[in-house]
Amino acid sequence: MNLVALVTYLLVMSITPGPNNLVLASSGVNYGFGRTLPAMLGMALGLALQVGVLTVFLGNLVALISSVQLYLALAGCSYLLWLSWGMARAGAAGEQADAGQPMGFAGGLLFNWLNPKVWLMGFNIAVVFLPQHMPPLTAGLLFAAITLVVGLPCIALWAGSGVAIRRWLASPRRLRAFNCGMAAMLAGTAFWLLAQMLPADVLPAVGGLI
Repeated sequence: MNLVALVTYLLVMSITPGPNNLVLASSGVNYGFGRTLPAMLGMALGLALQVGVLTVFLGNLVALISSVQLYLALAGCSYLLWLSWGMARAGAAGEQADAGQPMGFAGGLLFNWLNPKVWLMGFNIAVVFLPQHMPPLTAGLLFAAITLVVGLPCIALWAGSGVAIRRWLASPRRLRAFNCGMAAMLAGTAFWLLAQMLPADVLPAVGGLI
């Protein structure tokens, strides 16, 4: 398993602006860190569980269709490149509507399951990073633990410093630098994974084209 690439991917996906982080930032502004903590823990645990379940499910499925595993991995890396392009061109984060009360633990736990971006993220992790000879259940537990450890500090940063981050991202120059930096990290991860997944006899040909 390429642990460094997996952690890089999770770091980029967890710390960049998105529905989860914007909701937590807004909650942190309106209700403070303490009242936002239940939702934050629910989101982190929900994401970890979602990644684990998808890894077990797709791991067993891929074992039955191993002949197309390379094509699935290539499709996943293509999605990473497409996502990095979207990050580089992203605009300012939208304003969040004020809520009457902060989201609780159960709301945070279920929030990811209703977020299409998180579904794509979970599928991508399961397809691209699943070790070939690791049992799906073991991989699912491992991926869930790594996702929780990497994701929780990232979303805590948004919840704890919502006002400062939102004001910092309100500057077009800083927002573009932030998005381009995250996009470059994500694209580099995609190319790194592609180089490791392509058969050895294909790499010289690709190098010649480059």
